[in-house]
Order: sequence, then structure tokens, then C-alpha cells
Amino acid sequence: MRLQFNHTLALFALFFILNGTAQQKPILKEKIKISGTVIEKTTKQALEYATITFSNPKNPKAFAGGITNAKGDFDIEIYPGMYNIKVEFISFKPIELQQRLLQKSTSLGTIALIEDAAQLNEVVVIAQKSSVEIKLDKKIYNVGQDMTVKGGTASDVLNNVPSVAVDTDGTVSLRGNENVRILIDGRPTNVTNINDALRTISSDALDKVEVITNPSARYDAEGGAGIINIVLKKGKNNGLNGSVVATIGNPKNLDFNSNINYKTNHYNLFTTLGYNNSDSPGNTKTNTNYLNEDGSLEKIINEKNTRNRYRDGYNGTVGIDLFMTPSITWTNAIRYRKQDGVNPENVNFYNYENNDFYIRNRYNDQISIDEDFQYNTNFTKKFKKDGHKLTFDFSTSNNKDIDDSIITDQIIDAPSSKFQEFTTSFRRDVSQLIQTDYVLPIGENSQFEIGYKGQFKVLTTDYKVGEIGTDGSFISNPNYSNIFEYKEKINALYTQFGSKIDKLSYLLGIRFEDSDIDINLLSPVNFNTKKYNNFFPSAFLTYELSDETSLSLNYSKRISRPSSRYINPFSNYSSNVNIFQGNPDLNPSFTDVYELAYMSKIGKATLTSSIYYNYSTSVFQFIRRPNGDIVETEVDGNITETPVILITPINLAKENRYGFEFNLNYSPFKWWRLNNNFNLFKSITTGDYTYTDINDVEVTQNFDRTALSWFTRLSSKVTLPYKIDWQTNAMYYAPKNSPQGKYLDMYIISLAFSKDVLKEKATISLNVSDLFNSGKRRFKTYIPGVIDSYTELQFRQRQINLSFTYRFNKKKGENEKGGRQNNENRDGGDFAE
Repeated sequence: MRLQFNHTLALFALFFILNGTAQQKPILKEKIKISGTVIEKTTKQALEYATITFSNPKNPKAFAGGITNAKGDFDIEIYPGMYNIKVEFISFKPIELQQRLLQKSTSLGTIALIEDAAQLNEVVVIAQKSSVEIKLDKKIYNVGQDMTVKGGTASDVLNNVPSVAVDTDGTVSLRGNENVRILIDGRPTNVTNINDALRTISSDALDKVEVITNPSARYDAEGGAGIINIVLKKGKNNGLNGSVVATIGNPKNLDFNSNINYKTNHYNLFTTLGYNNSDSPGNTKTNTNYLNEDGSLEKIINEKNTRNRYRDGYNGTVGIDLFMTPSITWTNAIRYRKQDGVNPENVNFYNYENNDFYIRNRYNDQISIDEDFQYNTNFTKKFKKDGHKLTFDFSTSNNKDIDDSIITDQIIDAPSSKFQEFTTSFRRDVSQLIQTDYVLPIGENSQFEIGYKGQFKVLTTDYKVGEIGTDGSFISNPNYSNIFEYKEKINALYTQFGSKIDKLSYLLGIRFEDSDIDINLLSPVNFNTKKYNNFFPSAFLTYELSDETSLSLNYSKRISRPSSRYINPFSNYSSNVNIFQGNPDLNPSFTDVYELAYMSKIGKATLTSSIYYNYSTSVFQFIRRPNGDIVETEVDGNITETPVILITPINLAKENRYGFEFNLNYSPFKWWRLNNNFNLFKSITTGDYTYTDINDVEVTQNFDRTALSWFTRLSSKVTLPYKIDWQTNAMYYAPKNSPQGKYLDMYIISLAFSKDVLKEKATISLNVSDLFNSGKRRFKTYIPGVIDSYTELQFRQRQINLSFTYRFNKKKGENEKGGRQNNENRDGGDFAE
């Protein structure tokens, strides 16, 4: 069974093949073409990146050669003459054709190679990828190489990706910027809260994560910080093969995932099935000093929140690639996910007021159902010239979320104070995507592209909050209840042209997006339509300083549309004095992105560094302010009043963000690999916000601020005696200022050990996520004359997982690096190639 190798190895081999070209100059004649096909003899599978070399029988140095394409074909131009021809593929026995007289264009027919068992074990080591591949235009994180995320979630995976950070509440940021576009298999997701959805996807279902900080016109303009594409696993080898992963953990984590594939020369059946039953305990505490207008202390409320998130769900993908002709592939896939949840949340409020002390308890008994269905189809037509192709994609999805809660509120030791409230939420999201792309190579080093993309979404949310009467009746509270409808229609056209002239490469493009968005409150009635269309230019210049060093200067214009969560005015009502609400009046934010990047390979190290500058207008910012409501509590016959603090996003005027990023891959020894990512950034935000306080007085707050911060990530992987792998990941997030306070620092350290067993058909892994239980987001908030508070949030406590992976009909590393043979990157979306 052959191994899949990336094209870098083949190009590296070809470099040495052609190294002697300048030293041997044949008599100039009209060139002829020599063609053929290279396959594996046993399975008849095409061998991509096989090497073909031509040499003079009297001089063994090669002076012509090439590599096979995805179909195993080659077409090489040489001068007429006598040649020795050698066909090679790593881990296979080479074939040599001695003293062939080639006077005219000739086909060598089909050449079948046989595996070389003596080389096979060595090749497995050579072919193993690093967990992080650093390229000039993007970073690729190979999930299968990271032991610390075994049995975890997609959020855990993202938190190990260079340039990416995930807060303890699940918010994903790229280079410290939360305006990031997250795709799955090149397509936008239809879930209401992508942060929550990432926690329901098992890490074992992921193949790799691609990060593009400055995308070209080909990609969606959405995401001021850039794009993160999550690629799921897919089968690739002929015959029946796959892997299964079983995990048990503490706190409770029962996880099972399988990846099974059956492939022939005419079709490829692939499926991924998963099941998870888990508990993720977390906690929050908020200590708040309520202030009088003169700044003096009015009272203190310390809020402590403990919660469990019990999840029981399954997910699956079933698909087929149909190889209709050698140049036409049609792919269809269906994905289904269902997750049931029970989320008990217990909140204690410790109240200190007027020399009195009492404890109020608020218990939220919540159940949830999350169901998601998606169908994708892709049609790819390849033309005769390499790289010339037409693709068409269509996908439709339907997501349904149901959340119901019964909230019991009472003062401890005062049964008469007990009352009950309820919340219920029903959300449905129906989305469609249509996309077509045409790529036309021009000459040897130029390429023209043109394409269209349409995204259409209808999101409806019915949210109710109210009290439960003594007779069991439900009395709705109109202040926090609504029916919300969000309709989105985005049509986009793009074109771009790229070329390479000697050592200089350039890519120029422009994208046009027309946005038509309806934001409707059906109860109460309030209709709001936002229409805008914009051009998004992009320009990329790359200069090869040497074979190992490149310099790149890039520009693109981006847009960040507020998500439905940001604009939906439904509330998070687990605490009735600290409430989150969306803002229907939010406008999109626009960003100009500039980046100067440098990449170099020095010995055993690969280094990339970049300086970037982002200029954004109408940036989103979360603020806290009183919303005018009062929560009354009766204690010993006395009524106390607590103002409700609203947490909501707003548009501020502008933001200037400067940054420096450094990435290093280094292998000092064969048994030790290091990855490091360092990001230093400074943001300057300017803007004022005006609201009306509880006394109907207009208050204007200035949010001008300068924030300097940094974060770093270090990963070390060591091979111990007895072939035991030991990996350590360490992350540190420095403090930074916020418009109303400051985020404090945080560090997280994770460990993992793994050992191959059963003749490398299986692997046992043990990992500890957040070893010191230090992953707590801490921040301070100060609003003059209102509050001075400290918050500490821990979404999930330390997690210990033990995993067992078994591979059948494939060797370690295969299918953990992804891509279907002869059909790689056919998932369409923004990342189709």
C-alpha cells in the first residue's frame, strides 16, 4: 500500500535532478515530448509526484526531468538523442530504461512500480509532517500530529494554532482580533453561535486547520482579521481503510469517532461517524462594588456561578466521489449532527448593603437540543492544460436550536421570597450557498481567475422570558421577549490575475459584494433593512531573495458584518442583574489590511515573521452600562434595589492596530521538534458612546484607549526511549487594556504522551489539558459613578483524556494529513483549488 507524500518532497528531488543542467549543453534542436503514466503495480493506483529523469549514457548526471500529476501522468520536453530513463517514487523500487533512442515525440505507456519493503519503515519517518507547516501566505496546523488535543474539541484544536487564541468563554481571535471568519471545509457555518458549535465537534474529526491572515479577492471579504478554515478528515486510499478513536476522560468525556473509506478507480465512498457523552464543569465569579454618583460605595454584590454542561450527541458525514471521466469528478456529501444538553447553573449573590448581609440563590435548570443538517455537492471539470478547470458548488443547511429554562430565585433561609421565572428560545437557521470558479492558466507562469458566490440565509428566533405564577401559569415579560428575524442575501463577483517574472510574483484582484440584510423584530414590530455594496481590492507581491528566502508585501480590504448573535436582542437571563443583549442597530466594520512578511529556511529551522497594520472603521466593542431596569429584593420587610447592568456590542469610530508576529519551526535533533509563535500588537481605539441613564439623563462616555499586549505559544515534542512521544504545549496571554477596564494575564500548560502498539497499527495517548487549572479569563471593569467590578471566568476545568486509536489497512500518518487521492480540496467553498 503506497504512502501519500506532499509535493515539497518531489520538488526537492527534482531540484537535485536538474542540478547538472547548466554543466551539460546539448546541441540545440527542436524539442520533443515524452509522455507516460506511472502506477502502483498491485492496486493500479496512480502515483502522484513520481520522478522521471533523463540522462546521457556517457554522463550519468541528469539534465532533464519532471514529476507526475495527480493522475500519474507526465509530459516532459527533451532534445532528441540517446537517453537512460529512470522512474522513481520514494518507498518504491525504481525502474530504469537503458539507452533509449528518442528521435520524436513518444509515449512510454504505463510504468508500474513495486513497493520496496526495505525502505518502507524509513519512509514513514521521512514523510511525517510537523504539527505546524509555515508558509508565506498561510499556516497549516496538522491536527493528527498534535497529541494534546486527542479526545478534545475543535476549540481545543484552534487554541493550539499559531496566531489563534480562544478565550475561556470560547471566543476565537486571530492576532488578538475577534473579527475572524471561521469556515468548515471552505464553507461558512449556519449555526447561530459558532463558538458553542466548535465545542461540539470532536478534535478527532479534524484533519487540519488553515489560517490566512490576509486573503486574496478569491476568498470572502468577511472577517477583518482574516480567515480560519477547518478541514475535516476524508478517506483517500484504494480499498477499504480507516481508523477509529475511543476516548475516556475526567471530567466525564466518552468520545468515539471513526473515519472509514472505500475507494476504487471509479468512485470513493467516505464516512465519518462520532458520538460524545461529556460533562464540562465551569465557574464564574463577579465581585461588584456599586457606586454612588460621587464615587462613594453604595453596596457590594459578589456573584458566584457554578455550572455543568452535560452533552450527549452524535454526528456523521456520508459522501461519495464519482470519477465520471478522467477529467470530471462529482462529489456529494451529507452531514448530520444532533446534540442534547442539560445545563444546570447555580448562582449565589452575596449582598452587603446598609450593614446587612444576605445570600440570594438563583438556580437555572436548562435543557437544550441542537440539530444540524447539511448537503454539499461539487462538480469539477479539469481541462487538458494543467491547472485549467471549472468548479461548481452548492450547499444547503438547516440548523435548529431549542433552549428551555426554569429559574428558581430565593433568599437563603427566607422561603417566602421564592419565585420562579422561565426562558424559552427556538432558533431556526436555513442557509444556501452557490459558487462557481473558473481558472485559466496563461503561458507558463500566469493565471487568470473569475468567479461568483451567493450566500442566502434566513434566521428566526422566538425568545420569551417571564414569571411562573403560583398556579403554574407563564406570564411573559415584554422587556426581554421578542420574535426576531434575520435575512441575509450576499452576492459576490471576483476576478484576479497572477504572474511570475523571474523571481518576482504578483497577484492582483478585486471583489464586489452586494449585501441586502433585513433585521426585523416581529414582536414588537420594528423592520430595519441594511443595503450596501462594496469593492474589495487586493494586491500581493512576493520576491524570492534566494531559494530558501522570500519577502512578501500584501494588501486587502475586508468587511466584518455583525453576526446574528451580536444583533439579536434576546437576553442571557441566567443572571438578572448582569444581562447580555445583542444590538440590532450595529453596522458593518471595514478594515484595510497591510502586511510585510519574511520567510527563510536556515538549516533545520523555518522562520517567518511579519509586520502588519490594520485600519478599521465602525469597529465592534462590548460595553457595560445600566439599562434602566431595577431588580427589587425584599429582605426582612425592606426593599433593596439593584440596577441591571447591560452587556452589549456597539460601533466605535475607528481602530488602528499595529503588530509584529514571529513563527519558528525547529528540529535540533531527529527526536526533538519545537514550534513557537509570538505575537505583539498595539491597538488605538477612538470613539464616544452616548446613552440615557436611569434618571433620563444623557450620558456620554469616551472610549479612547491604547492597548499594548502580546501572547506566545511554545510546543515541544520529544521522542523518549521505547518510542514514547512526549509533547508539551505552553501558552501565555499578557494583560491588555479594554475601553472600560483591563484584561489580566493568563497562562495554560498542557501535556501529552503517546505510544504506538500492535505493530504501529494502534496508538495509546494520555493528555492533560490545562495542567494547573489556570485557564481563567480575568478582567476588571470600571464605570465612574456606576460600578467597579472584577470578573473571573473559567469555561472548563482541567481535563484528562485517555485515547486509543486503531488503524486498519493503512499505516500511521495516512489519512491523518487529509486529502482524497485524485480529489484533494474538492470540497469547494472558498478553499477549492
